[in-house]
Amino acid sequence: MRRQLPILLIFAVQAACALFFVSDIVMSVFGIYANPISWQSREILELGAALGLVLGLVLGAMALRRSLREVAHTREKLRRASGAFMELLAERFAEWGLTPAERDVALFAIKGLSTAEIAVLRTTSEGTVKAQTNAIYRKAGVSGRGQLLSLFIEDLMEELPSGAVAPTETKSVALG
Repeated sequence: MRRQLPILLIFAVQAACALFFVSDIVMSVFGIYANPISWQSREILELGAALGLVLGLVLGAMALRRSLREVAHTREKLRRASGAFMELLAERFAEWGLTPAERDVALFAIKGLSTAEIAVLRTTSEGTVKAQTNAIYRKAGVSGRGQLLSLFIEDLMEELPSGAVAPTETKSVALG
């Protein structure tokens, strides 16, 4: 809600200023005349409404700029996380001693492709893919695709920023 408040204020200021100008035009078109006010007061009202629209434009540009920076920052974090995930995959595949073919099959399996889809992509039979996935599961010490994926999710969750400890971990202190 805190981030939405400036945008709501910008909208309210611009709506009030636009209403002033539009109502003045509509009243003139339909021949509706309000009680006359001095030209100085009218000029001050118009100047205030114009300044309100300009202020709304400036604040809107600032809000847009901030939003674009946040999007860029989020994309960079996602890119880093994606890179970290690929590094983690490479490390685990090397630890498990997967062959290049098994690495490809494991990556496709983690991405959620079916055995048939993997077979088509690798131009091999489904039986070969099943044998390779069984070898991958055996080498990784898991019983299926869900457990294989959970290994990587757990690894990523353990690598929290700035030395934080994952919720399932505790730090032990040696007393001496």
